[in-house]
Amino acid sequence: MFRNQYDTDVTTWSPAGRLFQVEYAMEAVKQGSAAIGLRSKTHVVLACVNKANSELSSHQKKIFKVDDHIGVAISGLTADGRVLSRYMRSECINYSYTYESPLPVGRLVVQLADKAQVCTQRSWKRPYGVGLLVGGLDESGAHLYYNCPSGNYFEYQAFAIGSRSQAAKTYLERRFENFKDSSRDDLIKDALIATRETLQGEKLTSSICTIAILGVGEPFHILDRETVQKLINEFEIVKEDDVPAADQDIEPDQGDSAAAAAPEPAARTDQGSAPEQGVAPMDI
Repeated sequence: MFRNQYDTDVTTWSPAGRLFQVEYAMEAVKQGSAAIGLRSKTHVVLACVNKANSELSSHQKKIFKVDDHIGVAISGLTADGRVLSRYMRSECINYSYTYESPLPVGRLVVQLADKAQVCTQRSWKRPYGVGLLVGGLDESGAHLYYNCPSGNYFEYQAFAIGSRSQAAKTYLERRFENFKDSSRDDLIKDALIATRETLQGEKLTSSICTIAILGVGEPFHILDRETVQKLINEFEIVKEDDVPAADQDIEPDQGDSAAAAAPEPAARTDQGSAPEQGVAPMDI
């Protein structure tokens, strides 16, 4: 994205019908730390990566409690996310005081989207540079929404936003059909594995990730570090036990086909290099 004569004002349209300031705000979401959400029929799990900028500082909070039945995970400008979460908290309190019942998740998401849309139509304002994964539970069941800086919102079974979120999306797309009937522990496991996919080989520990959950009979709360680390250790042990079995199955095949497989890399080098160069950027 480069500066041009149509990106100086959020209300200025380009000849191609684009609002560049809004697109820049959406780019800020892509540059933020990864946030992941999953839901089943009864539970919603939110996860995020929260690395500290320095060894001397603490990390910034990326998951906020809105009400007992609603929570948000953010990616992008943390200050904008903090302001919007406070707005959502006020709306929940006002609705509860007026109607003596919890605010439906869908209604709150629409109000949040309307607030974001106003900033795309006022020249003296800028779009919010934060994306929000809103997880909630109401009379109609569990919900997971994504609110975009453009004012759009979408409901998902599972979704990931932020930097290197494509790896997590790939994992979630392979598994999302099982999420609807998943148990609480299975959802947390999938959230941790999806979070690990965004780290690009870095070891997952409780110090660089946060997990929050809400469900039927379970108000929204953030799991403490000790609990998260225990869950990570359990899942890592299972993963390590599966590796030797896979290696044992592969070794006989490699020995039987060693002579036939040796000349293949040289033969495929010229033919395979051109397609791979075109595919790799799309995968990233």
